[in-house]
Amino acid sequence: MTANPAPVKTRVRALRDADLDRLVEIDRLHVGRSRRRFLEKRLGMHAADPAEFLQFGAEVDGRLAGFVLASVQRGEFGRTDSSAVIDVLGVDPASRGQGCGRALMEAITAEARTRGLPRLHSQADWTMDELLRFFAGAGFELSSRLVIERPVAVPFDENPDEI
Repeated sequence: MTANPAPVKTRVRALRDADLDRLVEIDRLHVGRSRRRFLEKRLGMHAADPAEFLQFGAEVDGRLAGFVLASVQRGEFGRTDSSAVIDVLGVDPASRGQGCGRALMEAITAEARTRGLPRLHSQADWTMDELLRFFAGAGFELSSRLVIERPVAVPFDENPDEI
């Protein structure tokens, strides 16, 4: 008979400046390159104005295994309500399936609720199946808002009267 492995203890905590190297490492595993400056700036923005940012780290066996960074959006694109927007979510692939992502989502949801923010938003490339399944499992649904984009290299040569 095979013994069941001991349950993994995930602890969620506030991120610290000392976590930067580990955040960069986890993020690089997802995006394929270092975004050190971006992550460093985000930690600094949170420190300067914590009311506008939400961020948590998840530890497994005392080691940072995942993190989530979100910002508060107030009245974006004419909306009158505020929301939290998850900008970056990362879990070390070696720690997947151990409850880190779920613990991070529970923490960010509880913090948004405490701050009176009625909803969480995020964006994901529609080809990122694993991430989309994670978000669906966390209760996310397609929004009524559409993300639209245009390449800036293409000239804008429409007649202003036609717009």
